Amino acid sequence: MTGDTTAALELQAAIRAHLIADADFLAALGGPKLFDGAPRGTAFPYVTFGPASQGDWSDGEVTGADVALTLNAWSRAAGKREAWAIVGLMMRLLHDATLALGTRRLVTLSAVFAEVRREADGITERGVLRLSALVEG
Repeated sequence: MTGDTTAALELQAAIRAHLIADADFLAALGGPKLFDGAPRGTAFPYVTFGPASQGDWSDGEVTGADVALTLNAWSRAAGKREAWAIVGLMMRLLHDATLALGTRRLVTLSAVFAEVRREADGITERGVLRLSALVEG
């Protein structure tokens, strides 16, 4: 690795800005409820950033990072419909999106995995969206 570990954070900030600028996303959540860590008592539904990883994608001439990010859609609505609707919306908005990063250039952004599952509490549905990105710089 190049020692530069902020490509994932730049990508996360760009994803957040892109999603909360979308009227359909705001309507689905009832506001800009996309958090790195949700504040206690946040009303459902909302989205949080989950696990993220970053690897070296340098080619000898250009430094780069291979970034994996996860978004979690949290719902307490009956059934999986609401969680899937939010995950599907994020997939549509983010797959192949062109996002402006702070000091780097986004090469590709892909939605590579999605699922919705009931949490152990028996009442919360969690939609998981995994993204893969290549970032130069």
